[in-house]
Amino acid sequence: MAEKIAEQYDPSVVEPAVQQRWERDQVFTVNEDPNKEKFYCLSMFPYPSGKLHMGHVRNYTLGDVVARFERMQGKNVLQPMGWDAFGLPAENAAIQNKTAPAKWTYQNIDYMRNQLKSLGFGYDWSREIATCTPEYYRWEQWFFTKLFEKGLVYKKNATVNWDPIDQTVLANEQVIDGRGWRSGALVEQKEIPQWFIKITDYADELLSDLDQLDGWPEQVKTMQRNWIGRSEGVEIDFTIANSAEHLTVYTTRPDTLYGVTYMAVAAQHPLAQQAAQNNPELAQFIESIKNTKMAEADLATIDKKGMDTGVRAVHPMTGEEIPVWVANFVLMDYGSGAVMAVPAHDQRDWEFATAYNLPIQVVIDPASGDEDIAAGAITTKGTTINSGQYNGLSSDDAFNAIADVLEQRGIGRRQVNYRLRDWGVSRQRYWGTPIPMLNLENGESVPVPADQLPVRLPEDVVMDGTTSPIKADENWRKTTYNGQPAEHETDTFDTFMESSWYYARYCSANFHDGMLNPEQANYWLPVDQYIGGIEHAILHLLYARFFHKLLRDTGLVSSDEPFKRLLTQGMVLADSYFREDASGKITWYSPLDVDIRRDEKGRIVEAILRSDGKPVTHGGMTKMSKSKNNGIDPQVMIDKYGADTVRLFMMFAAPPEATLEWADSGVEGAQRFLRRVWRLVGDFVEVAEQPRSQAWEQASDAQQELRREVHRTIQKVSDDMGRRQQFNTAIAAVMELLNRLQKAPLDGELDRGIMAEAIDAVVRMLAPITPHLSEALWQALGHTSDINFAPWPSFDESALVETSVLVVVQVNGKVRSKITVPADATQEQVTAVAMADDNVQRFIDGKTVRKQIYVPGKLFNIVAN
Repeated sequence: MAEKIAEQYDPSVVEPAVQQRWERDQVFTVNEDPNKEKFYCLSMFPYPSGKLHMGHVRNYTLGDVVARFERMQGKNVLQPMGWDAFGLPAENAAIQNKTAPAKWTYQNIDYMRNQLKSLGFGYDWSREIATCTPEYYRWEQWFFTKLFEKGLVYKKNATVNWDPIDQTVLANEQVIDGRGWRSGALVEQKEIPQWFIKITDYADELLSDLDQLDGWPEQVKTMQRNWIGRSEGVEIDFTIANSAEHLTVYTTRPDTLYGVTYMAVAAQHPLAQQAAQNNPELAQFIESIKNTKMAEADLATIDKKGMDTGVRAVHPMTGEEIPVWVANFVLMDYGSGAVMAVPAHDQRDWEFATAYNLPIQVVIDPASGDEDIAAGAITTKGTTINSGQYNGLSSDDAFNAIADVLEQRGIGRRQVNYRLRDWGVSRQRYWGTPIPMLNLENGESVPVPADQLPVRLPEDVVMDGTTSPIKADENWRKTTYNGQPAEHETDTFDTFMESSWYYARYCSANFHDGMLNPEQANYWLPVDQYIGGIEHAILHLLYARFFHKLLRDTGLVSSDEPFKRLLTQGMVLADSYFREDASGKITWYSPLDVDIRRDEKGRIVEAILRSDGKPVTHGGMTKMSKSKNNGIDPQVMIDKYGADTVRLFMMFAAPPEATLEWADSGVEGAQRFLRRVWRLVGDFVEVAEQPRSQAWEQASDAQQELRREVHRTIQKVSDDMGRRQQFNTAIAAVMELLNRLQKAPLDGELDRGIMAEAIDAVVRMLAPITPHLSEALWQALGHTSDINFAPWPSFDESALVETSVLVVVQVNGKVRSKITVPADATQEQVTAVAMADDNVQRFIDGKTVRKQIYVPGKLFNIVAN
């Protein structure tokens, strides 16, 4: 029986009451059920920074909408939540706030958990994890020791950012304009031992399995392919003149071999180091560039610097001697740290050759024939020229012909290379998972025995901003191994380690006898829907895919890939406002503190700061950020409008992948819509006890049309929410239906029957998006079950069949009338109705009808003169 509901919609009353009911009934707690189709919906877990931002709200609302929709399809839905809790920001915050990272992190988790609950997200909180707890990282440590035993882990020297004043390693983000963020000292590049995992052993599989991921955006798959960077080429040995040594390079363009005019090596290359021993000027130059650490992507844009080593290499085909230069655009970390430079056909080589007046020899005649070598390198393929006996070959044929000869002579080898490098997992920071390795006095490293795991990170520490507490703590560091002195590894894991397997741990969050319970993991995995920002498209997703294959090969999971379907949501933008003083200093002001006036086109023409009544400058729509002070606190919006309004606006304002522009007017519009829904249901409840009918065959044309629109909306919203995941258009369709329903009569039994069916559908269709309001209205309509488990509305095929259609009538291409005819009317019948129409008669009177064109069910065109 329907209940009378409050006259006004008040989310501050509705939402807490509904949330308490969910909590009491443990609505979102799930277990494995082999008799039900499972659906695992996961949003990327947050770093516990202290407060949710609107990017979080958008991400998690998307996930919650998907999870609730799938639950209403009758599936067993898992939607968990946890915390990516380790990382450098906690150390920085601890130093600033004079507290320990653990205390700061756990306080933030408590606050953010309450924020998530206030938004009504349907998480199974019984599975909550925080990656900084020993219960979590114990299994990560165990897994690392297993990878070590399999030969997939090794230790080698690698270059880090070193602050010579603070005597500490710096993360890339702690290096500002080449100087340490705290000391201001020039940062040096220093080689220290670090741990690596052999992700390159899985490069082929990581690349080929992208073809399995039909539910991923092509853009993301392309980014992963490019990062893995498979290439086919030839490794070539160039002998060094007057020496038994040789210089090995890898090239994907052996067809350009005759165009090599110099060789280039990295500053750290042994050949460069050897040449510098007797050349102080060269040694000084190498010292000046070797501390320049950069990403591979930066190499194209840097100013090219180099110096001739005096060493000469011998061209393997011509026997000519060519100079070997040290160059800053060659990285020791990539390939062999040496390249054969072909300036005519490689832009970086061309820029370097141009800067130092080195020869440029064209050996490829491009197919287009219009490239100007003076303007830049010719990088397209074509036909070989100036290449001795190989002249006149296509680039592909020359590749094979030259590779064959090099292999026959034993100075070249065909080779498949990858841009991908092994994963360096060592970090010289405190707030992370201790690497579970012991360093022995003889220089050997061994895994911590399983019965001594976890290696616990001490949480009650004092941060001094320079030395890691575990590096400074001799008692923590020193231990024994088989009765002999040993030391714990004092580096911690890259935090990508924790986020690479958290999705799997959710499946066995309360399992204490292993990393995963295979039975549980294989029920839930792979994740059916993964949601997160495009900024994680490469590293996080690649490492998670790699980890999943490692879990599979350890027998813990049976699937090949962790995530079946991927949705990458766009950013949230907001207006920004600032003032610039006489000295050029800019102060940014929160949009919540500014009153604005817009013109008739909606453009901002005036912005006034409330506190002083003076104007501020509009800085445009930009990504919400602390630097621009234009972040909108979700809690303020929840308190003002309610969680359902914020959720509705987030889903309606833009498609999921697009950027979303925050607008208070849009939020207010979302709340007005929810009030209208509330009123419509309230009005219906008033007459709900009166007789109603479902004798649809007796419905009038108007009633049939209304019911048709109801079921047409169900059909569209079902497709938009499920297959298309275009939630904004789904909401728009419900809004259009609501407009019709508000004007529909409630006088007759059939009227009330149609309205009951329509309202029941509207409430259920809104349930994934505005769950509190929908639950309250569902109960008000007399249902005793929870709307979370109500079946999704299905559309009636028979209701969609149109008995009549509206046909536009044109005379000489101009619309002159619209007529309603039976849906199965013949052309002759339509012609009779159209020609009898008064307005049509007016425009053909006295003219001869030359032609009649009928597009069935849509258009009737008369040509007359």
